[in-house]
Amino acid sequence: MTDDRPEASYRDLKAVVLNCTLKPSPEPSHTDGLLRIPIAVFEANGVAVDHVRVLDHDLPPGVQPDMTEHGAATDGWPALFERIIAADICVIGTPLWLGEKSSVCNRLVERLYGNSGQVNERGQWAYYGKAAGCIVTGNEDGAKHAAMNLLYSLQHLGYAIPPQADAAWLGEVGPGPSYLDEGSGGPENDFSNRNATFMAWNLLHLARLLKDAGGFPAHGNQPEAWKRGDSLDFPNPEYR
Repeated sequence: MTDDRPEASYRDLKAVVLNCTLKPSPEPSHTDGLLRIPIAVFEANGVAVDHVRVLDHDLPPGVQPDMTEHGAATDGWPALFERIIAADICVIGTPLWLGEKSSVCNRLVERLYGNSGQVNERGQWAYYGKAAGCIVTGNEDGAKHAAMNLLYSLQHLGYAIPPQADAAWLGEVGPGPSYLDEGSGGPENDFSNRNATFMAWNLLHLARLLKDAGGFPAHGNQPEAWKRGDSLDFPNPEYR
């Protein structure tokens, strides 16, 4: 087999990997077990990886950039957001509970949403020009459902989603072994290993393309241009 590795370098890219386990540090996390694959691919290519366990941060509920301005006593989100927005690649990992992504993951998406009205230096929504994907682990059905919801949410916020941007591992349905448990077969599962590796590389490729292009093209997607009534090939009916 010939070596067709891309000539591109990824050493100037940054990735943030957000684990939405319900277990606080330093308790072992099965979701971390599968996240090790994209992390390994990123680090092997010189990408700086910021690995975050979301539960370790004080994130009150809400959809505002800083909930201390809306009654919360404290809010760790503004500092965490700065780490997330600094990354070219975002990977969210979540376990399944009752067939759904974790409550921590829902909270994370809500807080991401709270900043989605901000704009980047090109006048686009804040997450434009960044690539995202997700991984899911559990002992019950719901991996594709959770991935669909997460990937929809991320693209709605402005992230770009490459092909095959999700990976999952599901053990035997019920109270069987979890991903990192002895005899689970999780770390040896070819389907999960392949999909997680493909996801990581597709995120690298897309992030490289976006970075080299200076971000996502900024015509037809700038909110201020729409408000001004600029020519976008469809007139803003509210423009006067």
